[in-house]
Amino acid sequence: MTQPNEKLIDAKQKLAEQRSAKGIGTGHESAPKKDRLPPGQRLASGFPVLDLGIQPEITTTDWSLEITGAAEKRTFKWDDFLKLPQTKLTTDFHCVTTWSIYDAKVEGVLWRDFLAAVKPDAAATHVMFHSYDGYSTNLPLQALNADPQAMLIHAFGGQPLERIHGGPVRGWVPTLYAWKSAKWVKGVEFMLKDKRGFWEVRGYHNHGDPWKEEVPR
Repeated sequence: MTQPNEKLIDAKQKLAEQRSAKGIGTGHESAPKKDRLPPGQRLASGFPVLDLGIQPEITTTDWSLEITGAAEKRTFKWDDFLKLPQTKLTTDFHCVTTWSIYDAKVEGVLWRDFLAAVKPDAAATHVMFHSYDGYSTNLPLQALNADPQAMLIHAFGGQPLERIHGGPVRGWVPTLYAWKSAKWVKGVEFMLKDKRGFWEVRGYHNHGDPWKEEVPR
């Protein structure tokens, strides 16, 4: 597999860390979500592209989603995924590198509907999303279950999700920074305890709330 672009990774990490150096991002702020634009963010034109320097080319024929860990082992092929309940939402989306977009029109499977289909073990507490580019990111099940906008999406703006944005399928957790919304998703691992993903082991906040500016420390 092609290796991640270390220069791009370093640049993104330094950009995010600049926010922490300014004395924000402790994770203890309690700013209410009164403003649509979280602190430190700017509105972007279009949908910016950020990745690890790898953009896997996965066709819907080749794509699959494997369920592992504390759940019944199962593999979804494309047709299986489309048979799950489909939902269209309009949400905002925020990246820790300071850009935000408003009114993103997305379509896919709500997390709650996906969870009903896979039925993880009652003891599962966290989820790790795994991607075709080697990326991973962790989320507590409680946070995902409580978020009515959390999804696995396959369409953006009324069109199939482009490869550059993580198609065929990516995570979509608009209440958290975009690094928690893994692109090119190929696996969902249910875990009995927390384990940190790609950016989290590199110092990124383990939760990533934009309104609290939970950025790298």
